[in-house]
Amino acid sequence: MATYKETVGTTVVNYAGNYPGAVDGELWYDSTNKDFKYQYANVTSSGSWRTGNAMNTARRFLGGSGIQTAALGFGGFAPPRSVNTELYNGTTWTEVNDLGTARYSLTGSGTSTATVAFGGEAAPGTTAATELWNGTNWTEVNDLNSARLGLAASSNSSTSSVAFGGDTVPTKVDSTELWNGTNWTEVNNLNEAKVYLMGAGVDSTSALAFGGDLGPPGYTANTETWNGTNWTEGNNLSAAIRMGGGTGIAGAALQFGGGTPAAARIATTQNYNGTSWSAEGDLNTATRQLNMGGAGTTSSALAFGGETASAGETAATEEFTGAGAPLGAWSTGTSVNSARKYLAGSRTGTATAALAFGGRGASGYTDITELYDGTNWTEVNDLNTARGYSVGTGTSTACLCIGGYDNPPVQNFVLMEVWNGTNWTESTDINTARPNAAGTGITTATLFYGGGPPGDCAKTEIWNGTNWTEVNDLNEGRYMLVGNGTSYTDCVAAGGDDHSGGADSVNTEIWNGTNWTEVNNMNTARDQAVAVGPDSSSLLCAGGKIASPPSYTGKTEEWDGVSWVEVNDLNTARNNLAASGSTSAGLAISGNDGQAPLYATAAVEEWSSASITTKVLTD
Repeated sequence: MATYKETVGTTVVNYAGNYPGAVDGELWYDSTNKDFKYQYANVTSSGSWRTGNAMNTARRFLGGSGIQTAALGFGGFAPPRSVNTELYNGTTWTEVNDLGTARYSLTGSGTSTATVAFGGEAAPGTTAATELWNGTNWTEVNDLNSARLGLAASSNSSTSSVAFGGDTVPTKVDSTELWNGTNWTEVNNLNEAKVYLMGAGVDSTSALAFGGDLGPPGYTANTETWNGTNWTEGNNLSAAIRMGGGTGIAGAALQFGGGTPAAARIATTQNYNGTSWSAEGDLNTATRQLNMGGAGTTSSALAFGGETASAGETAATEEFTGAGAPLGAWSTGTSVNSARKYLAGSRTGTATAALAFGGRGASGYTDITELYDGTNWTEVNDLNTARGYSVGTGTSTACLCIGGYDNPPVQNFVLMEVWNGTNWTESTDINTARPNAAGTGITTATLFYGGGPPGDCAKTEIWNGTNWTEVNDLNEGRYMLVGNGTSYTDCVAAGGDDHSGGADSVNTEIWNGTNWTEVNNMNTARDQAVAVGPDSSSLLCAGGKIASPPSYTGKTEEWDGVSWVEVNDLNTARNNLAASGSTSAGLAISGNDGQAPLYATAAVEEWSSASITTKVLTD
């Protein structure tokens, strides 16, 4: 057996206190507290889904194959029946050569460069057609023995696959067929005849069948394992599900989405460890009829297309990362001196050098400014004009306070003030007075956008250090949105309220210095949240208010320049807060926690993307 020294590469370190150089699992002796200690990075206990770039064509009941970073989507119901084939490279979908036969409720097995597609519903009915993808074109090959739709298959090979279940209309079938790269051969049947089931597996020698629709008497939760010869019943899914997605292998599979007798569409995800099913993080959107045929593993999977309650056929894509990913977390920080809401902060400051100013406290709108040095908050020179709902951009030594609102009397400000590290000075006004906007940048290069009421403003203005100039509008006018960036050439805007029947926005837009472009949506629609982060490729959206049902939230999502993923929530749900810092070390400052009588909190929370736990050996 290897010794500790051989494993870790060093003897036990003697250190006074917590040893900053320790690696995960390394033991050291704390000579101050006379304890042996070790530390480890906190990681996710369950997997999570994040939004990816949408397909070019919205559709349901499509076939799929491949892995998360190299996937193929083909056929489906667009409507009508589709021949479209799209290739995913881990970031974007590209249309490639079409299937030979337009159809939906088909399935597939293989990779993005070598896939076999089979079965489905084609005019005028079910089809046995089989096509082979060589990375460029589809070629018709030998048919299934039994024409059917809604079947499932092992997912990883185009030359060795097993197809099972389905519906010949009007009869559900238990038929199983093996594909050897040339021909299909009928073999031993499933234990249950069912349609719209899900499957996983390596090849024709090992597969998993789960869920599905039996017809009367209804959906099933049954799981069956294929050993190359026979099907054996195993432990059930946690619920009877049909029309979901499945991927992985017989001993490690993932099931996601679909529908149950109680809910037409679900977002739940389950992980199979070879014996039993356990819960994983939900899809961001409840979806059924999504990709039939695998695209990934239990640690890295892809869900695409399908049908949602709000959109019908969807082009949405979600990417799954399994348990064990690094886990960021919020922890309690030093409170500000004055509890308030509707305040602003130095968003491009740091977690150890931040500015918080304005807002509404116990005595109404305030001009209070507080400076954080990493340990304490200190009141410094006030704003010249008390206000709330303003925008802060810059650092603790050079910051702008833009626009805002005061009541009474009702007044939307065009005022801008500049902080030089000691005092605030009134400077050039913005062109359009408005509160509840967003802003990004530094004191000599800032973008100011959105806002209201009145109206749901889409206006965008640029500050060059001397003057404000109106430039191209947001695609969606909204207020109470979030945004951040290092200058007026590289910014992001997300969420907010567009007054569309009381529904908040999930829209995200990127500014390239000239125009706004819509990109992947947030997972949770909200307004009155805050952005923490340095630029358009690295951002946290934290807190806010959810419109339906109306509630405060602590939800936090991380933006990586392409998509949003949910991470750990704030400890205290709140909205109308301020922020400073980055996605590795940030601050969420004060805000409205919904608690009477003040409806404002002085609490500050600190974000760390590399959350570490230190344990005493005797724990």
